[in-house]
Amino acid sequence: MKQTSVTTNAPCWVELGTDDPPAARTFYTELFGWRPDSDVRPEAEGYTRMFLGEAAAAAVGPRNAPQQPTAWTVAFAVADADATAARVEAAGGALRKEPSDVPDHGRFSVAADPSGAVFILWQGRGFKGAGVFNEPGSLGWVELATRDAAGATAFYPAVFGWSVAPGEHYTQWGLDGQDFGGMLVMDDRFPPEVPPHWLPYFSVADADNTVSRAVGMGADVLMPAVSMEGGRRIAVLRDAQGAVFGIYHDGAEH
Repeated sequence: MKQTSVTTNAPCWVELGTDDPPAARTFYTELFGWRPDSDVRPEAEGYTRMFLGEAAAAAVGPRNAPQQPTAWTVAFAVADADATAARVEAAGGALRKEPSDVPDHGRFSVAADPSGAVFILWQGRGFKGAGVFNEPGSLGWVELATRDAAGATAFYPAVFGWSVAPGEHYTQWGLDGQDFGGMLVMDDRFPPEVPPHWLPYFSVADADNTVSRAVGMGADVLMPAVSMEGGRRIAVLRDAQGAVFGIYHDGAEH
């Protein structure tokens, strides 16, 4: 699924919570060519939307609570945040934040699946979400890392109506069979203290060059660039503040 615009029940936005937003803004601006546009209102608490050209691509802000890890969080577009939040609970998930309004922008809730992987429900009004997808410097794929594949396979279709395409080593999520993300089963390569989580992948023009530049700015390589079936080349990085993210270059398209 080469998503080109916000689609209900698909990924629509991604935001980073960190203890050092200025350093994060500098890192990702250099890495992806983003332009920061900070919300100067006191109630925004330093929340900064990052633009790729004139299109919103992601956001960087401070961690909202002491227990929140330094991490990227994926948001999914929903038609009704309250109704979807109710489905989360009915399917065995939990709400970390009850549905709340963001004046002039939309309504959101922070949720967790039964294994604890956190995500955002976003009912856009004035702000729908990202204005660019699957282009270098923008979100193009999301991946759930979990130790409970069976539970996730039951939970997410119940909440969002996703289709599930299981494979020998990897399961993909989609809408009507058009895939936008996947699921990776956490094995002994993942330390026990690493919780289940959603990982965003950003499109890049050159995966190897992006890895090299990221390392030069203090990032760690968790998975070196590798080639996948179909010509896609992917890598997983951790920025200097500890947030993990993926990158990919689709050789068939860029």
